Amino acid sequence: MVYFEVLAALGLGIISGIITGLIPGIHVNLVSVLMISFSAVLLDLVSPLILAVYIISLAITHTFLDAIPSIYLGAPDEAQALNVLPGHRLLNKGEGHNAITYTIIGSLGSLLLGIILFPVFIITMKVIYPILKNFIGYFLIIIILFMVFRGNRKLRSLAAFMISGCLGLIVLTGLPNLKQPLFPLLSGLFGFSILVVSFLQKSKIPPQIEKPLTISNKNMVKSVSAATGVGFMAAFLPGFGSSQAAIVATSLVGDIGDEGFLTLVGGINTANMLISIAAVYILDKARNGAIVAVKEFVDVGLSEVLLFLGVALVVGGMASVISLKLSKYFSKLIVKVNYQYLVASIILFITALTIYFDGLVGLMILLTATSIGLLAGYWNVGKNHLMGCLILPVILFLI
Repeated sequence: MVYFEVLAALGLGIISGIITGLIPGIHVNLVSVLMISFSAVLLDLVSPLILAVYIISLAITHTFLDAIPSIYLGAPDEAQALNVLPGHRLLNKGEGHNAITYTIIGSLGSLLLGIILFPVFIITMKVIYPILKNFIGYFLIIIILFMVFRGNRKLRSLAAFMISGCLGLIVLTGLPNLKQPLFPLLSGLFGFSILVVSFLQKSKIPPQIEKPLTISNKNMVKSVSAATGVGFMAAFLPGFGSSQAAIVATSLVGDIGDEGFLTLVGGINTANMLISIAAVYILDKARNGAIVAVKEFVDVGLSEVLLFLGVALVVGGMASVISLKLSKYFSKLIVKVNYQYLVASIILFITALTIYFDGLVGLMILLTATSIGLLAGYWNVGKNHLMGCLILPVILFLI
């Protein structure tokens, strides 16, 4: 009976992860909050451990699926924000499905490597966390300075970082009652601005053709290894999220092309979620909404960790297959509809969701963020500098 309940929770978690992964604005954290809110009712139906299995399944599945709306629709969440531009470039080359495939390679590769290295992460985490936890803010400053001043447009890059950072400060600290502050902020900076340009230029999506993957074995290994390493850091260091980890990783691995970058970001998200299990086990600290909910339901001991790793492995394999099949469907569907109408529909959908979540304030955030995203494009500076919207508030909080 217990095995059946675990399998049922695993299956429902995968279905829920597909929904949260494909629909912009519906995040794992939202589902986790709802589960905690209805915990009294849920615990009358199933055991706390079954609820925890459901959440782990949901969260892992989400990390495989969330690249699809990011790349095909330009509607990213925090974990996929940096994937929008390279994914869109491949989409415009007729390689949208390949772009998704690269993120799946990163997710599955980092999941497998993360499970293999899990004992090492546990030991390392216990040793280095007390040493590093007070220096994260300064570490981020060094990374940002390197990121800004290694390019040709230093002043414009710094300006883009600071402007987006100031907007992030206003949204995340000055407007505390927002329901979904990251949705209009990140959609505007990364997805919405690209959609507006595509609409004004009357862009057309070319036929999507299945082409051989072009990522080299060397870049694949570099991307998966770096993703797992920085995903480990993001999983237990306060304020060091997936986006910050992606910036660190790209600084370490150098030029790996769009293919390698997509693999890298896909891997970071999954590694971060997996290794968060180690953080709650060793440090008794939850670094994301899903693990907060798990910690609410169960005390995570060694037996729970082993169960969660097994669940993550099964879910990762199934989510890989599901993601590939859904991506093929999206790649065929997106060229059958009028792209102008599709872009307009996505713009209206994001706008409507923003107003639904946070009203006119959310709309103003969306418009302001879009303007900054368009400005960065006009200045021809990398969109990664716009991650200042998250990094600057974290730096100021930590130091």
